[in-house]
Amino acid sequence: MFRPFQLSAALLLGSITALGVEDRPNVLFIMSDDHTTQAIGAYGSRLAALNPTPTIDSLAREGMLFENAYCTNSICTPSRACILTGQYDHINGVYDLGGRIEPRRQYLALEMGKAGYQTVMIGKWHLKEEPGAFDYYCVLPGQGRYFDPVFRVQGKEPWPKNTIQFKGMHSSDAITDLTLAWLKEKRDPNRPFFLMHHYKAPHDFFKYAPRYETYLADVQIPEPANLWEQPHFGSIATRGTEDELLPYIGTSIGRRNPRRNYAKHYKVGKELGDEAAKRAAYNIYLKHYLRCVKGVDDNLARLFAYLDETGLMDKTVIIYTGDQGFMLGEHDYMDKRWMYEESQRMPFLIRYPKTIQAGSRSDAIVENVDYGPTMLDFAGIKTPTVMQGRSFRTICETGREPQDWKQEAYYRYWMHMAHHDNPAHVGIRTKQFKLIFYYGCNYKGQNRTPPGWELYDVKKDPREVVNLYDDPNHADVVVQLKDRLAKLRRRIGDTGEDYPEVEAIIQEFWNDDAADRARAAEISRAYLRSKEKGGRR
Repeated sequence: MFRPFQLSAALLLGSITALGVEDRPNVLFIMSDDHTTQAIGAYGSRLAALNPTPTIDSLAREGMLFENAYCTNSICTPSRACILTGQYDHINGVYDLGGRIEPRRQYLALEMGKAGYQTVMIGKWHLKEEPGAFDYYCVLPGQGRYFDPVFRVQGKEPWPKNTIQFKGMHSSDAITDLTLAWLKEKRDPNRPFFLMHHYKAPHDFFKYAPRYETYLADVQIPEPANLWEQPHFGSIATRGTEDELLPYIGTSIGRRNPRRNYAKHYKVGKELGDEAAKRAAYNIYLKHYLRCVKGVDDNLARLFAYLDETGLMDKTVIIYTGDQGFMLGEHDYMDKRWMYEESQRMPFLIRYPKTIQAGSRSDAIVENVDYGPTMLDFAGIKTPTVMQGRSFRTICETGREPQDWKQEAYYRYWMHMAHHDNPAHVGIRTKQFKLIFYYGCNYKGQNRTPPGWELYDVKKDPREVVNLYDDPNHADVVVQLKDRLAKLRRRIGDTGEDYPEVEAIIQEFWNDDAADRARAAEISRAYLRSKEKGGRR
């Protein structure tokens, strides 16, 4: 079993004493799978009136909420890899769900351990390799089960043979029990801890504990306006030349995508018309999702109660986030993967009353590659040069952005037309605008969907329903953002050398001139023909 940087007890104690253990906070990083800002009351979305997250909201009241926290790739494994390595996916090599991070590259845990922290990983891991850089782990295999969950643990046999099972339990309850047990039985009171506490919930398909069956049972869930007609949304890349690709791009709530939709999944009555079926499926979907969220929030109430009782609450930097956002019916989409706001934006709440003002908020742009450096900084640890991210601790503590702080977030989704029929795309998000380029191909430059560009003014149009890319009044904005996107790609090392066939297509359609558009229309028609003939998705 890999155990890097093991120190003798005397050396370890000496290093902690020299650093001042009493000044080192514990760091508790809580992450739920697919928990989006719309389903957190403190973010004030249409669901806030349902009061879905009173415990999580307390972190906002007692700490800081970030309005503009973004993942660089809205899919589970890549986001977790970004947090653990402090690197963008094209650097850490985790482009999709098949990625892995071996112990020698679990940099966040390694650096915490070298500084004398007890390092712990409990819950959903989803990075294939053993969490060997941690002192202790107990993790779900792959996605893990919602009920009767099995966990891989340290033991005499090599990874992944040692397992334990919690029969008769929901995973959210079991994960909380595991963390409480570690705090009570294994925590060294003479050392600070770094604990990653990760829930499976509310990941699709949303299985909740039976005690939540009546939660929201008689409530009509508020709908997003963009669940319905939005004629100025999207582009040829997401709609086709004349909307002919609407049944094939993006899985749906209603029956738009016949292959995968919630009306079909939840067996909504076939006698219902399309509008009624969509409304019924939406309500079932949201109630299942929010019941999983309720289970997470209630379990955090248990965890926080213990921290309060033991005097650890105010000695701990507590962070809550999701591994990305999630579409809750917006644009008639399910799942995540998109660069649209509901999918790209992550919740990020941080509490540490010693230095963070209660009830504060920030609109600074931060990315998940910055999370690791920030946690290290709170622990008094310098960010290693291998990490690309940058600490935003000063923003947490002052509410002000450093003069040279980033003014854009980078995004790239590689898993072209996989699982939820999302075209591959790349883009840039500033505080006012979002520019998305759907280049539309797999890693080998194949299975083409039409390339297309979209521009949204997220200040004036926060629901992103009006694509301004072809608006003459925004022509200069397009030119400026394309230039910024190209420079940003170079700065973070996304050169395209890893997949040259893909980069060739990106460059071919970058200018988007008349010839490019004619070719995109041809690709759209060809893709439609392949679907009508039952070809590859």
